[in-house]
Order: sequence, then C-alpha cells, then structure tokens
Amino acid sequence: MIKIICVGKIKEKYLTDLINDYLLRISKYHKVEIVELKDSNIKKESLEILESVKQSDYNVLLDINGEEFTSLEFANFISNVFTNVNGRITFIIGGSNGVDDSVKKIVQKRISFSHLTFPHGLFRGILLEQLYRSFKILNNESYHK
Repeated sequence: MIKIICVGKIKEKYLTDLINDYLLRISKYHKVEIVELKDSNIKKESLEILESVKQSDYNVLLDINGEEFTSLEFANFISNVFTNVNGRITFIIGGSNGVDDSVKKIVQKRISFSHLTFPHGLFRGILLEQLYRSFKILNNESYHK
C-alpha cells in the first residue's frame, strides 16, 4: 500500500486530471491512498501529519534537503521497501512552510526530487508520475527512457 499525505487541497482542474490519470495508471500495479490535510500553520499541519502516519509504515518525507535519486534508483528504493519492510510506504508532502522537527524525527528517509520549488498540486502529480514510472521499470515494461 502507498499512502500520500498532502497538506492542501487541489483546486485546479488540470492538476486534478493529472493526478487522477496517474492514480488510474498506478492502480494496475498497486493501491494508492491520498490523504489531504487542511492548510494551516506549520505546527497544526505537522500535528495532523503525525496523526495520519502509522509508525509501522516506512515513512518518507519529501524534503528539498533530502537524498536525490535517479528514476532507476527510485524504482529500486520502492522495490526494496516493499520487499524488505512491511510493504507499506507513506510519502509526506508538507505545507508551503515545510514541517516541524516532530515530523522529521519519525521518518525513515527524506527524499528530494529537486532543489527547485514546485506548487504542491503539481508536485503531487510529479510524485505519482515517478511512482508509475517505477512500476513500469520494475515490471520491465516500456515507458521509461
């Protein structure tokens, strides 16, 4: 199971369409649950994130200062978590001000997709696209170039 915890709602139809398209594509391979939390201040958002994660999951914070992967490395990371942990991974996308240290302390890994800043809705689509790409890579199916 893949859970994605996100702060903020998607308001733009084109982003909703993008997200739903990749959720449908990924559903062939794996179940994905998206948990949307309300925008607030960093303390309240972090508290809601902590209430939404399970300590038994492999928790990953998407963090500009995290470890960077190529798409192949990311696919192998996903495979390793599913194989060597309990098969449950939670990705955390914090609010526009990030998350406080209480969230950083409970994650097993911090990953950065870039040092660039992305709108949260667009980044959610990027994460889903990379998850889809990972499943295509892991199943030796054409898509990744």
